[in-house]
Amino acid sequence: MIQSIAQNSDTAPEPVGAYPHARRVGDFLFLSGVGPRKKGTKDIPGVTLNEAGEITAYDIEAQCRSVFENVRDVLADSGAAWSDLVDVTVFLTNMDDDFAVYNKLWAEYFADDPPCRTTIEINKLPTPIAIELKCLALVT
Repeated sequence: MIQSIAQNSDTAPEPVGAYPHARRVGDFLFLSGVGPRKKGTKDIPGVTLNEAGEITAYDIEAQCRSVFENVRDVLADSGAAWSDLVDVTVFLTNMDDDFAVYNKLWAEYFADDPPCRTTIEINKLPTPIAIELKCLALVT
């Protein structure tokens, strides 16, 4: 029987729901969806909200850099590394405006041996963010 272990990060932002940051099953590490929020706050880098909590402006580059760092934190706290990523699903809320910037940053962060990737446009995420990553790593 393969052991399944839930893992939470001490450095990444707290999950917005009742789920772990990651779950290790054998040599695979599955990450729950990771967004760009900062730990201990509801602050989202590059996002301006109005009084109703609606997005009035955002900086996709700031969000991409933040989400990549949050993924690194979850991986590190789970005993994995950035280079262990084998598959990433990326959710964007505005493919037309944000894909080019996100794709440029992807190439920067994954300059060597990038993981497989699927990018999907969705109309909304659970918090006022423009990007979320769902990752799978192989940890041996």
